[in-house]
Amino acid sequence: MKRLRVLVLMHEELMPPPQLDGLSEQEIYKFKMERDVLEGLRELGHDVQAVGVRDELTPIRQTIDGWRPDIVFNLVMHFHGIGIYDAYVVSYLELLRCAYTGCNPRGLILTSDKVLSKKILTWHRIPVTRFGAVPRGRKPRVPKGLAFPLFVKSTAEHSSTGIAQASIVRDLDALTERVAFIHDQVGTDALVEEYVEGRELYVGVLGNERLTTFPVWELTFDHLPDGTEPIATAKVKWDLEYQKRLGVKTGPARDLAPDLERRLLRLSRRIYRSLGLSGFARVDFRVTSSGEIRVLEANPNPDLCRDEDFAVSARETGLEYPQLLQRLLGLGLRYGAAWKA
Repeated sequence: MKRLRVLVLMHEELMPPPQLDGLSEQEIYKFKMERDVLEGLRELGHDVQAVGVRDELTPIRQTIDGWRPDIVFNLVMHFHGIGIYDAYVVSYLELLRCAYTGCNPRGLILTSDKVLSKKILTWHRIPVTRFGAVPRGRKPRVPKGLAFPLFVKSTAEHSSTGIAQASIVRDLDALTERVAFIHDQVGTDALVEEYVEGRELYVGVLGNERLTTFPVWELTFDHLPDGTEPIATAKVKWDLEYQKRLGVKTGPARDLAPDLERRLLRLSRRIYRSLGLSGFARVDFRVTSSGEIRVLEANPNPDLCRDEDFAVSARETGLEYPQLLQRLLGLGLRYGAAWKA
């Protein structure tokens, strides 16, 4: 295996410190992915340098010009605090003619616009949750063809930003209140979609043209309080104490009918291709008790922690964490960006 110069781009505030002494488990958890990736790349023997990104592109240009990396390992999820701007960081890397890991700019833009991505998937006859949107400044209303309960979230932000138990609304007053929260606190338009009761399932996808799907994964709760719905809220994703209290777990989906599993894997590949994704992604589904599938969304560049969904589901297929990172490097080096032509 060739030793590579790998520039790891990450958020400035998530740069792992040299020592972890005195830090709480929750504080370490915030930069766990960045630390895991840096350690994994060094395990592979690559020459690794990390650069923190905040609201300027200059440090990226200076490091690329001065160090000449073979590839950028991209861990940037937003830019200047805005989720949809992650695509522009990757676009900048393409303008610099530098290879990078993860999804291409077009795929990031399409998936960041949850309304547009649902329209594209609908055109491809892929079963998404029925939906409507409430732009900022507009009065909330129940979208045509939908009935309560409904689910309200941002049309653009990811990582469960703005999602809580209150996101499930059962009347017009609750809808009005939650839409106002998304508009005012998250700062985006609001997506209003049907709430589908059922199992929350995930499928990891790896590749550019030739795709690999990982085993179907499931989000479960051991201690879900009465009146609480099993959804991936921001607290479920990012609050360790809350995770422990509710017994939040993810693991291989059990007791799936073989036909249902095949449909989920096939749909995941169709979704990946329909949205023009590359590198790697996780596709989120809801499946009802009767086996009806609804696509929630596709998430390019999902969490790459060593012990989180994507990496652990890859491990189920025999792909250990360092080898997964190496596969991502190879996909980035081989991706057919326009400048390579």
